[in-house]
Amino acid sequence: MGVMIGTMGAVFGQLFRSSLDDYLPFLAAGIILWGFISTVISEGCLGFISAEAVIKQLPIPLFVHILRLVWRNVLILGHNIVILPIVFVFFGRPLSILALAALPGATVLIANLCWIALILAIISARYRDLPQVVASVLQVFFYLTPIVWMPSALPSDSGRYILELNPAYHLLEIVRAPLLGQVPTMLNWGVSIALLVVGWTGAALLFGRYKTRVAYWL
Repeated sequence: MGVMIGTMGAVFGQLFRSSLDDYLPFLAAGIILWGFISTVISEGCLGFISAEAVIKQLPIPLFVHILRLVWRNVLILGHNIVILPIVFVFFGRPLSILALAALPGATVLIANLCWIALILAIISARYRDLPQVVASVLQVFFYLTPIVWMPSALPSDSGRYILELNPAYHLLEIVRAPLLGQVPTMLNWGVSIALLVVGWTGAALLFGRYKTRVAYWL
């Protein structure tokens, strides 16, 4: 992860003509968080499929398998996140007290990823082609979300709509902005919390309706 961030920072920093002092910390936070988000979503599609043997043999609640994959990726995120302080110190931008505001943002992000993984796991158990579709959609969101490019590179008019209509940007920003010493906007928090409420409502309804069929689909 560190080698990839350093290589991408050197290349894209030159392409976008951005100062490495600003660009590399931004890129490092974005790449690490996006790696966590995309991996949870991708593995969420296989959440029940990969646990087929356990589901058929043991009466473990199905949601435990979702929690297992999310927790595994949280541990991996914990290992990767240590790159950030190194990058910040190297460029003379040590973490401020504002970085603590990333903790509630990370909580909201993880809670959102749980319902996304749950829904994808249920649908993928029935329709096995869904993981390929999700992988393609994630690739599109990677390019639409300011991860390797900075929001300031967008035109002021059209760029605002690209960001405001991108849920991945809001979920990313409530964690990344505090790490970079910035404050997430109320729109970032509003969209993230709205996704949390609406998403868990839909996931609860879907799970309640189809949880007894998952073992048969597998």
